[in-house]
Amino acid sequence: MILEKGRPIDTTNRLEKEISAYDFLDSLNIVYDRIDHAPAMTMEICVEIDKVLGATICKNLFLCNRQQTEFYLLMMPDDKPFKTKNLSQQIGSSRLSFATAEHMEKYLNITPGSVSVLGLINDTENKVTLLIDADVLKGEFFGCHPLINTSSLKIKTTDLMEKIIPALGNKFQTVELAAE
Repeated sequence: MILEKGRPIDTTNRLEKEISAYDFLDSLNIVYDRIDHAPAMTMEICVEIDKVLGATICKNLFLCNRQQTEFYLLMMPDDKPFKTKNLSQQIGSSRLSFATAEHMEKYLNITPGSVSVLGLINDTENKVTLLIDADVLKGEFFGCHPLINTSSLKIKTTDLMEKIIPALGNKFQTVELAAE
């Protein structure tokens, strides 16, 4: 795995949705580093990527309420446990569960294993609320996928807060998940 600056020079074998993530970041003049790697399907693989990337790799969870009418994208440190009760109380939504792959595709145009804040560029109706654990915001950089799980990006956390979130237009809330 080699850390490279910005988008790939050759995009011949890249998916359109991956290119759209780079287009979005470039349109906001965001500087980012990128590494290509084998599919990152487990947090263990992400730990190896994290070593090269030098950024906090976020665990990204796509959640919904019981009725599947409210959707949430949660960014949290990979080493924190996810407790639905704790989060539900903070956001005022009971019975949170993982949203279906179909909802993930519909709202974010991504598949399981590729969940990322950048998926919100596809949520043109702003149906998904972004939730970020306060500990993610403490790091200088965070890592995320460009809508596919065979590349990872290193982006300044200040760019997330000052450029990405305002450009997306989704509702946003900081949460504090308990560490164990």
